[in-house]
Amino acid sequence: MTEDFYIGTYTKRISRGIYRISVDTAAPKLMDCEWLASAGSPTYIAKAAAKRLYVINKKETDGETHGGLIIYDVSEEKPRAIQQVLDPGSSPAYVAVDEDRQLVYTANYHTAAVTVYAIAEDGTLTQTDKVVDSDPVGPAPEQADGPHPHFADLTPDHRLVVCDLGSDRVYVYDVSDAGKLSPVSQLEMPAGYGPRHIVFDDQKGVAYLVGELSSNVATLSYDPAAGKFAVKEITSTIPADWTAHNGAAAIRLSSDGRFVYVSNRGNNSLAVFASDDAGKLTLVQRISTEGDFPRDFNWTADQSLVVVVNQNSDNASLFKRDADSGKLTLVQKDFMVPEGVSVLPA
Repeated sequence: MTEDFYIGTYTKRISRGIYRISVDTAAPKLMDCEWLASAGSPTYIAKAAAKRLYVINKKETDGETHGGLIIYDVSEEKPRAIQQVLDPGSSPAYVAVDEDRQLVYTANYHTAAVTVYAIAEDGTLTQTDKVVDSDPVGPAPEQADGPHPHFADLTPDHRLVVCDLGSDRVYVYDVSDAGKLSPVSQLEMPAGYGPRHIVFDDQKGVAYLVGELSSNVATLSYDPAAGKFAVKEITSTIPADWTAHNGAAAIRLSSDGRFVYVSNRGNNSLAVFASDDAGKLTLVQRISTEGDFPRDFNWTADQSLVVVVNQNSDNASLFKRDADSGKLTLVQKDFMVPEGVSVLPA
């Protein structure tokens, strides 16, 4: 059987935009890295049920940078661009689709803006709201130039959660059906934590927050009645004796809630943690991604295989995953993927 994945990329060197790769799950092996569509550094991609892709996009016109989204209809073999939504300034870092309310959210690391769009019948977008983070920033050099929202997506109870790497805060908003945001709460993390991405285990009532700048993953309790987080514990994703630069990046939670996975850019590894009934994490493995700067990874439908892309070395690696131990075993490396940033099941 074959499963396809969309690959978001930077287009700084050799990439031409969005790619699609296939995984032969029986072999198992990676196959057919195929250029799919153009975009300017389409680092993140969100897929809608109506067979549309909402893709980060950056455009340079007359020396001016505009960033936003390009929307592709993928209902046929060849993707068809149906709209570009661009604003002055750099492009967002994250995009998500809210199917229930038919909204799209973006988080813009550079402009500190979280933007909400309504999806029309034809898939095009109209802005409904925008909030700009303005809280004080943390002590790290990467935080000095202001707030940096890096993630905006839904909680299990359909609020919006925003991770801000610059202000060391996690914000929660109520979202109206019309796409308007109302502040609910904010969690202040330790100075220099650098919140990047978050995943939820609704059964345990916890969330796992990866800190890019601190190379940590925090277990948070989440109270849906109040829409509030609290820190339970913080665990490192890198070895205690690691002194070179590292930026923790993507985080995934296995469907059974037993294992948490984090990518390390610098240490160039995937860290694997077992999660107990209370959400407490214990490191079970740290394995090389066989490349440089692994920003993202994702799994096949049954979570038996993991695909990781290494941005700086232009390659992907494939791992088998043991469902009982959570551990990964390398099955393929050095598969060419240009400037890979994000991995999304197609």
